[in-house]
Amino acid sequence: MTKPRVVIVGAGFAGYHAAKRLVRLAGGRAEIILLNPTDYFLYLPLLPEVAAGILEPTRISVPLARTLDGVRIVIGEANRIDLRERRVGYTGPEGDPGELSYDRLIISVGSVNKLLPIPGVTEHAHGFRGLPEALYLHDHIVSQLELASGLADTAERDARCTFVVVGAGYTGTEVAAHGQLFTDALAAQNPWLNTRPRWMLLDVAERVLPELDPRMSETAHRVLTSRGVDVRCGTSVKEATADGVRLSDGEYVRTRSLIWCVGVRPDPLVAELGLRTEKGRLVVDEFLNVPGFPEVFACGDAAAVPDLTRPGEVTAMTAQHAERQGKLAAHNVAASYGQGRRRAYRHHDLGFVVDLGGIDAAANPLQVPLSGLAAKAVTRGYHLYSMPANRARVGADWLLDAVQSRQNVRLGLVPANVVPLESASPEVPALRR
Repeated sequence: MTKPRVVIVGAGFAGYHAAKRLVRLAGGRAEIILLNPTDYFLYLPLLPEVAAGILEPTRISVPLARTLDGVRIVIGEANRIDLRERRVGYTGPEGDPGELSYDRLIISVGSVNKLLPIPGVTEHAHGFRGLPEALYLHDHIVSQLELASGLADTAERDARCTFVVVGAGYTGTEVAAHGQLFTDALAAQNPWLNTRPRWMLLDVAERVLPELDPRMSETAHRVLTSRGVDVRCGTSVKEATADGVRLSDGEYVRTRSLIWCVGVRPDPLVAELGLRTEKGRLVVDEFLNVPGFPEVFACGDAAAVPDLTRPGEVTAMTAQHAERQGKLAAHNVAASYGQGRRRAYRHHDLGFVVDLGGIDAAANPLQVPLSGLAAKAVTRGYHLYSMPANRARVGADWLLDAVQSRQNVRLGLVPANVVPLESASPEVPALRR
């Protein structure tokens, strides 16, 4: 008899762990296909360290084929899901069309940059959603300081040494924290640069990391301000131009660097399904099933999963939820074939970690607030535990960074036009751990 086929769309935290768990549960009794635009799973929480030159990009890129034995990897971007015919259409890496039929489907397409109707942002800002954006930002920072060091015009030099980050959630806070240390180190190596690089962190919220415990916010704010980061809460961008940004309080800041970290929205493919959504996320039941289609499951950022610990609400778009939901989706797919009983999604937060660069971090494992070296140890330990592979390589890079200066050069591999703000990315959940 022909094996049933399970197709998983997206290899972010949800899709990757769904595939890994399903291999263990299926035991060769099902054909498992994973469709993803890249041949790797991206461990997004460490992306700011790639932009800052601490980690090599391959360290946080986990090869799918090597780590998902028994899963057929198809490289392509899903562009159509026919729920009636049970088919997924996709575009291959060379633009060639393809199609996959399925008996069971797990939708884990993730999220893309959240856009706001602010004049000039789409044209002049860059997001931070994947390796291309991190590599571009690294080169851009190095380039701006190199160009600034040769300028006699003080105003132009200051503009090139000013970096504006919008959004003080996980991504923006970590980017600004690592960024200030990175540019300070670059400036120390350049005797011709007479201006200290300036980083600004903006958010309309009343505090940084507004979704976390206030004690973690206080730690992050203290570390940022002690390094000289200009943290402005209750402030955002009103307009962006090629020369700078107009803030909501009327101030105009000259800059060549606008880094957009305001959050994420579900992949547009979700809306194209024509099914019920909540805040753009596909509505599912507590078993991760799509109503009316018992063979279809959804998880991660793409799905509005009921939060049984908070009736009436849905789970947040976080890596913790995505990973757990991916594993549960695999379990319930196996249960749909009679292997075990299906389970509802119920979670308990393990705490959160925020890496602030250097020896600083903020963490609250099991709701115990930590800062400084203790938080740093917990943060790095958590990441090494959570990574599916490359742990030794990541640890080696951290050790080298602690004892040697970084070799920061501009390679120019990713031009600005390759990473427009409105482009979609593979699933990369918001930077909650």
